[in-house]
Amino acid sequence: MNTSEIETGKRFAIATLGCKVNQFETADMIEQMQAAGWQQVKFSEVADLYLINSCTVTARSDAESRRLIRRARRTNPRAKVVATGCYAQVAPDDLLNLPDLHPDLVLGNQEKHDLVQHIKQGRHQITDLTRLKASGPLRLTSFAEHTRAFLQIQNGCETGCSYCIVPIARGPSRSVPPNEVLEAVSRLVGSGYQEVVLTGIHMGAYGLDLSPPGSLTALVQQLEHQNIVSRLRLGSIEPNELTDELLALLTRSSRLCHHLHIPLQSGSDSVLQRMGRSYDTHFYRTRLESAVRLLPDAFIAADLIAGFPGETELEFLETCRLLEALPVADLHVFPYSIRPGTKAASMPGHLKPAIIKERAEQLRNIAAEKRSAFQHRFIGTVLQVLGQRHNARTGELTGLSRNYLEVSYQGSAQLLNREIMVEVDAVQHGLLTGRQITPPLQ
Repeated sequence: MNTSEIETGKRFAIATLGCKVNQFETADMIEQMQAAGWQQVKFSEVADLYLINSCTVTARSDAESRRLIRRARRTNPRAKVVATGCYAQVAPDDLLNLPDLHPDLVLGNQEKHDLVQHIKQGRHQITDLTRLKASGPLRLTSFAEHTRAFLQIQNGCETGCSYCIVPIARGPSRSVPPNEVLEAVSRLVGSGYQEVVLTGIHMGAYGLDLSPPGSLTALVQQLEHQNIVSRLRLGSIEPNELTDELLALLTRSSRLCHHLHIPLQSGSDSVLQRMGRSYDTHFYRTRLESAVRLLPDAFIAADLIAGFPGETELEFLETCRLLEALPVADLHVFPYSIRPGTKAASMPGHLKPAIIKERAEQLRNIAAEKRSAFQHRFIGTVLQVLGQRHNARTGELTGLSRNYLEVSYQGSAQLLNREIMVEVDAVQHGLLTGRQITPPLQ
């Protein structure tokens, strides 16, 4: 692939795997490509260039990245295929050695910031992220969703959990300076977004690398004082970084959404030790109970890994018992898979895939019960809902409440991207249903 092959007016398609940070970076790459004159089409359509923004958090995500490369090749054998993201960063040789179907170009995570230039150069490039000291630019002014924008305020992680490849895939913690975050939020609001979601790889470490040092709570306070965004939502926060100060800010804020994502990973103290986590189950439970006491309507989700190496039946039972007692509204369950280069990969006691699958399914069943119970709590209540999708055939809107509940209600397309009050009357097919009770909020 050389410079002469990159022409404006060509069609490109992009597929994204993994976390909200990847989604943010995909939106930025789309803007770069469009600014260079490229036209975006769906990944299922014929394009001149296919871009796969990969994830490597599980073996399944690696396999999905490879599947997407093969799919692009089948859709248009003459197209250029570019792989980037965490899988490309950590294991570029795996991609380059795919028989007959390897990508034309493999780029690391840092190369996303100058995507078009790297495509023009046509050379594989993977920057050593361990040497990075600063975050990338925040140029994004639009996003794939029409109502909510994800804003990456931090990248990288230095925690070193035994199962995790992210420190290699993303490098050390790097924070975006507060003034750049505030400017980015202003741009997004100016583009019509009613909600901004702050994201990061280890968001609780925000500001620690800045000079002078800052904090996530201080940044959120600045955004509050900026008085510009209607709804501000926080991404994942480690339990030991959910401080009393941050909870107090959530309690008194009229903009911060009552929605917390707090990774747990296991409900067994012995497994948490092997994972290298920095808390025990008593601390985790105490933090969640404090949050619910202050924010009784809060949607709290947790991450869990099923079948960690050496996990006994008793340790798994400890996890199930803890989950049943925790005030969580949902669980994100990840079956354990070996990540070469992590401490856990060389640990003894790796479980059979069938056992891992069975335990993951049990955890997902608990998650379904928790989610349903939380939804039913809000029948008969009134929620502030931001309209996101409209079905012209049925006249129904689907929107998201401030506490992260999907709600369906009757209304016209004019209510898209507007927040209204909806009285909930039922739970149907996994959604709350209700009726509008006031005119749209201005």
